[in-house]
Amino acid sequence: MKKADIGLIGLAVMGENLVLNMESKGFTVAVYNRTIDKVDKFITGRGAGKKFIGCHSIADLCASLERPRKVMMLVKAGSPVDDFIDQIIPHLEPGDVIIDGGNSHFPDTIRRTSYVESKGLLYIGTGVSGGEEGALLGPSMMPGGSPAAWPAVKKIFQAIAAKVGNDPCCDWVGENGAGHFVKMVHNGIEYGDMQIICEAYQMMKDLLGMNADEMHDTFAEWNKGDLDSYLIEITRDILGFKDENGEALVERILDTAGQKGTGKWTGVAALDLGIPLTLIGESVFARCLSAQKDLRVKASQFLSGPDKLFKGDKVQFLTDLKDALLGAKIISYAQGYDLMSEAAKEYHWNLNNGGIALMWRGGCIIRSVFLGKIKEAFDKNPLLEHLLLDEYFKNTIEKAQAGWRRVVTAAVTNGVPAPCLATSLTYFDGFRSDRLPANLLQAQRDYFGAHTYERVDKPRGQFFHTNWTGRGGNTASTTYTV
Repeated sequence: MKKADIGLIGLAVMGENLVLNMESKGFTVAVYNRTIDKVDKFITGRGAGKKFIGCHSIADLCASLERPRKVMMLVKAGSPVDDFIDQIIPHLEPGDVIIDGGNSHFPDTIRRTSYVESKGLLYIGTGVSGGEEGALLGPSMMPGGSPAAWPAVKKIFQAIAAKVGNDPCCDWVGENGAGHFVKMVHNGIEYGDMQIICEAYQMMKDLLGMNADEMHDTFAEWNKGDLDSYLIEITRDILGFKDENGEALVERILDTAGQKGTGKWTGVAALDLGIPLTLIGESVFARCLSAQKDLRVKASQFLSGPDKLFKGDKVQFLTDLKDALLGAKIISYAQGYDLMSEAAKEYHWNLNNGGIALMWRGGCIIRSVFLGKIKEAFDKNPLLEHLLLDEYFKNTIEKAQAGWRRVVTAAVTNGVPAPCLATSLTYFDGFRSDRLPANLLQAQRDYFGAHTYERVDKPRGQFFHTNWTGRGGNTASTTYTV
């Protein structure tokens, strides 16, 4: 029997669809699942008559593979990944590759890469985005880990990935945890994109009094221009979907949002690295606030705000709302790229920023025409420090800001929550300010804690302390960290 090109552990929804994708591209795949019945059901079901090798043990799986052996896991993040790594290692030899295709936290991938390499093997942690449909028809894939492992899997990964033209939405991201870090940022941007769309939906409904059909038509129109994207597209479809009684199903869904933690991981990483990831952070907190449903219901009966009485031009406001979405979306990606840039410095990764935008152009949840502009920006200037310093993004966000400001003003005036649309505008205003009030903040810190400050009339790196009260003395505490 011909040996398999790759083995996969974990025949849940993503695993099944991914191996069907691999087989459809001409690869023979060995499959294993801890619950053996799943293997047999797959081989006699969706995998019947195809190039699959069903395995009842990890030893059988590894023995069925061509060398260098490539074993991919699609299992729950956390300890199951470590458990399977330890079970796989005894059945491999130097040069073989272990691949984690789950949503692992990047510090775990850094640790696992070092551990697996210490055994003479190679390791890849790859983000796989696109959900069930993407896994089957072509996902976005973001591999990182042992650089020497990439040639062994490149042909398979790029064959099964989504394509934009002839370009696969998969390329090598960087060392150790880089792939899973980029996937984490992708998920954080996904959180932000979803939230700003939800805020636009609430304004349409609460301020403009639009029904689901009218909103469906608006999102359908928006999907033809700069906002053309998967999330705008599915929002259009959701708003047009009817329940059994003929009414919009979306209005029958409880307003409490779930999350799996990758947005939180992105926010924590930003705090650790000192990057102002405000929009994604607010999108996570918006989900947390939605989860306090019972408390919000009580508050709604106790607390009052302004009446929602929009008296402006509704057609113009929809144009403004479109601009607000575009402006906030630019900020979300700019902050995400800022975070990846800082992480690359911290962890010594060589990230291909333009290539990452291409990986996100197809197959993944945040895919949009917008990403082509990001790739163009980094192709034009690979050393671009920040997306807002690119001419296209400068011009686009400046053009959008008038409508964006009117939307945020209307939200505040009428008491409609719009945390991400507002915080992204605040970030824009802060980023373009050559002087912020942190001078006063540093004076406060020095006043109560003797933490010192720098002066505008002295070279950077010189620190000063003032005895503000005349009683504090001249002894300074530690200097501050920027």
